[in-house]
Amino acid sequence: MSFRIIGTGMHVPSKVVTNDDLAQIVDTNDEWISKRVGVKERRFSEDEFASEMGLKAAQNALENAGVKAEEIDAIFAATVSGETSSPSMACMIQNGLGVSCMAMDVSAACSAFLFLLETAAAFFALHKEYNKILVVGTERMSGILDFADRSTCVIFGDGAGAAVLERGENYLDSVITVKGGDTVIKIPHGNGNSPYFKREQDSPYIHMQGQETFKYAVTAISQDVSTLLERNHLTFDDIAWIVPHQANKRIIDFAAKRLGISQDKFFCNIEKYGNTSSASVPIALDELAKSGNLKRGDKIILCAFGGGLSNAACLIEW
Repeated sequence: MSFRIIGTGMHVPSKVVTNDDLAQIVDTNDEWISKRVGVKERRFSEDEFASEMGLKAAQNALENAGVKAEEIDAIFAATVSGETSSPSMACMIQNGLGVSCMAMDVSAACSAFLFLLETAAAFFALHKEYNKILVVGTERMSGILDFADRSTCVIFGDGAGAAVLERGENYLDSVITVKGGDTVIKIPHGNGNSPYFKREQDSPYIHMQGQETFKYAVTAISQDVSTLLERNHLTFDDIAWIVPHQANKRIIDFAAKRLGISQDKFFCNIEKYGNTSSASVPIALDELAKSGNLKRGDKIILCAFGGGLSNAACLIEW
């Protein structure tokens, strides 16, 4: 027993920050960012925490699904930029919705939305009384960026995406890979002020090795998509859309080339929002669903990669 997606929603802050805006505070320019990353603008929160953005995305998804908050049996959420470690993001969203249900976070950075879907599928299988689950990825990445690091601060943006899942048979297959370690991507916590801890730690911002991330991502996308197709005896002609994590347009282009398919098969909106980590895939999915270019019965592949290192992909019938 798995699920089907019956509603999607998103929320992004109103503040638009263009490449030219960033060039006023960082030694960079629009040409470099556009060519190397594919981002033209992103949203930065001025007054909303990640939990508040996640709540708004969740409310939009519920409205889109025609589902009342009290009908939700569980809430799964993900973030790397939440304002608290405890309460969890899912607990904060549950409180905002005014409901009482199971709620927990799953930590998998940019791959997390795919991990949320896999977790939901397992809960549907284990808990026969569960009929609807809400999944939310929400990020205020601007709060953990080092604006002295021009190689990373130009990439990211803030936002939230959500989906309402209902018991069904449309989650067809998935592949998840984790290669643990902190040498490529990491986001440290602060040092605190313990008089006993002697080791130095990195500053509490995103630290990322760009070239290593790029190579890992291209390989992850191409391998995961190929695995799903082969395992389910499908070709690219059977797939309406591939919805990838919006990390870098060049990563998507290189993956398409390695797979031997047109870039048009991939849905991209990175130019508007940048990399929103766990919110990236659900924001893209919501825009695709509401564009009119996705029909019931279409087969789509969602894929993501990021810190962990982790990568994941799933095959869904819309």
